[in-house]
Amino acid sequence: MSIKEWFEDKRKITALLKNSVERDSKDDNETEKNKNKSIDYAKIKKLWAQCDNCENLLYLRFLRENQSVCKECGYYLQMNSSDRIELPIDRDTWRPMDEDMYTLDVLQFYSENEPSHSDNLNSEDESYKDHITFYQIETGLTDAIQTGIGQLNGLTIALGVMDFQFMGGSMGSVVGEKITRLIERATAESLPLIMVCASGGARMQEGSFSLMQMAKIASALYIHQKEKKLLYISILTSPTTGGVTASFGMLGDIIIAEPKAYIAFAGKRVIEQTLGQKVIEDFQVTEHLFGHGLFDLIVPRNLLKGVLSELFWFYVLRSSL
Repeated sequence: MSIKEWFEDKRKITALLKNSVERDSKDDNETEKNKNKSIDYAKIKKLWAQCDNCENLLYLRFLRENQSVCKECGYYLQMNSSDRIELPIDRDTWRPMDEDMYTLDVLQFYSENEPSHSDNLNSEDESYKDHITFYQIETGLTDAIQTGIGQLNGLTIALGVMDFQFMGGSMGSVVGEKITRLIERATAESLPLIMVCASGGARMQEGSFSLMQMAKIASALYIHQKEKKLLYISILTSPTTGGVTASFGMLGDIIIAEPKAYIAFAGKRVIEQTLGQKVIEDFQVTEHLFGHGLFDLIVPRNLLKGVLSELFWFYVLRSSL
């Protein structure tokens, strides 16, 4: 090998080493950028939400001011129970009930092959108690409903609001007991009652205990409505399904539904598999069901408080005659 060839080989090796170092440095920078992006994304989720319909990003502060309705397409996003309480209730008049009531895992239920909320990646099953603890931390609630007494334009009412973010708003023993106690207090104090429904139905982890709540609540409502002649208004939001639809959701003296809400007993897939027939599009959506007489009113969120106020004052006026 000549000196010229030796220098030529050395130059090529140096160039290859330089390219390798630059490539490794670039990969490190990309990894760091991706890491920063993931951190920023976590922060962004606390500030922004995405519309389920048009997929536009919505600033959470403005979204709450607009009552969780997308300004771009008018789609109704889900609301948590605390935000829903603020819709009809006058400021500083809300008095919650039974906040310390929590669920016990009576059946020792384990849900196998479901996604675990724990940090243990090897866990193949998770207890019902673990599920409850996870959602209590996530939502700040003890269970899937808030109940209490408040004022609507100066008129005292009893209000129960289900929260779909807590295990899909499923109805277990605590939910049923809190609703029953609310109805009994409304009956004892001669108060009109509102229930805001958002639920996937009875909670499977409690078996027949959750199904018993349907009869218990219906019995309390019978005394409130039939014996004491007091008003009960049911408000159905998306989604309202299963045992909630089959019980107190449809027992209101006046039944109000939100626009474009999904309201059903059995889901579309279950109906199609059971009957072997195709279910038409929007078969279980508010507007289609309203055309078949299932509800009394379809009321947008921005008009809800005014509509409820008029209904209650008309009821008070009629009762005084």
